Amino acid sequence: MFDIGSATISLLSEGERQNGPGILIGATDEMLKKAIPEGTYPMATNAFMVEMGGKVLLFDAGLGQKTIDNLSVYGKKASDVNAIFITHFHGDHTGSLMINGQKSYPNATLYIAKPEYDFYMNDAEMTALPENRRGAFTGARAIFDAYKSKLEVFTPNEIERASELIPGVKGVAAYGHTPGHVGYIVESNGQKILLWGDLAHAMAIQMPYPEVAVSFDTDTEKAIASRLKLLKYLAENKIDIAGAHIPFPGMGNLVKQEPGGYEFILMCTCGGRYP
Repeated sequence: MFDIGSATISLLSEGERQNGPGILIGATDEMLKKAIPEGTYPMATNAFMVEMGGKVLLFDAGLGQKTIDNLSVYGKKASDVNAIFITHFHGDHTGSLMINGQKSYPNATLYIAKPEYDFYMNDAEMTALPENRRGAFTGARAIFDAYKSKLEVFTPNEIERASELIPGVKGVAAYGHTPGHVGYIVESNGQKILLWGDLAHAMAIQMPYPEVAVSFDTDTEKAIASRLKLLKYLAENKIDIAGAHIPFPGMGNLVKQEPGGYEFILMCTCGGRYP
């Protein structure tokens, strides 16, 4: 657990593994030799719980049952969650929203960016796919329906002018990985952290070389542009980061490097921050 002002943020880890360069787009042999000389890098699967203002907030919902099991480590049940903020609708971010066809978080309001919602509600997008590849659309629509009484579809803004969704939480446009991929700024007592979802997957190479993309990105150029913009802003404003694929403890901060790129410094378990 780490403090963000008077709020606390807790890692809900579903493990990590070593990954190879096969998913990388635009990485040269020279980049790979410098960034990952062993040929692999760690990539985690994380969600996060924030306790703030008497509320329990979930940022992404992991792969499934393990997310709910992880909540119990902190003495929480699924019914204790007041709000869930989804960065995008890939299965490793939405997996615990419904289990065995049932809504898992009975008291939670579900937040999703409008471009992401609109994409999955677009019949033309769905029917353009072969019938056996429409599961992501039907699954997303089932979740929308299950949470329809507590579904908040919002329009995110750029980080400089992001507006509050609830006190202390703002939605930030970070399009490219998916059509409506977003991050969330959490702020308490002047301290901030951006929970950036999948802004980066391969930290070991995408921080020193943020122009490298991954094959999971829907729009490579937009994903790169979002990453470049947000990394610059976060480093300049000394804002902490939490990410779905950042190795343990899933959080850290950035230092600008010359002539380019960034060094990502994992947050120490003693609660280290920018100097």
